Amino acid sequence: MDHTINRASSYTLFEARGTRIRKALADKGFGSLTDANVKATRKKKRDEGMSPYLILGACTPKMAFKAIGTEPRVGALLPCNVILRKGDGSVDVSAADPAASIQFIDNAEMVKAAAQLRELRKKTVEII
Repeated sequence: MDHTINRASSYTLFEARGTRIRKALADKGFGSLTDANVKATRKKKRDEGMSPYLILGACTPKMAFKAIGTEPRVGALLPCNVILRKGDGSVDVSAADPAASIQFIDNAEMVKAAAQLRELRKKTVEII
């Protein structure tokens, strides 16, 4: 099982793609928790360059709260991150796969919820 749901695009305008992914996530009910510009942080902290790389923390509050209520330590495994990175001639999107993230939890309700969330994430990544 792959640990991410991926989509590569020949669409090379990084900022426009970032705007599009944020809108798609919001439209599918994902709340934005964090927005980390890795390229800017690396430049500031280490004075080193790199290709554009953005980490978005985007969870569905209803499902996250339900998961935490079912399994209190699941917060360490919540698959909230979505990355946007500039490749060679493309801008790639990868989202954490919820099913992969919780595969070690022995809880049928969590497995079912992860499968539902995986489908929602997959649909979101596909429209970007």
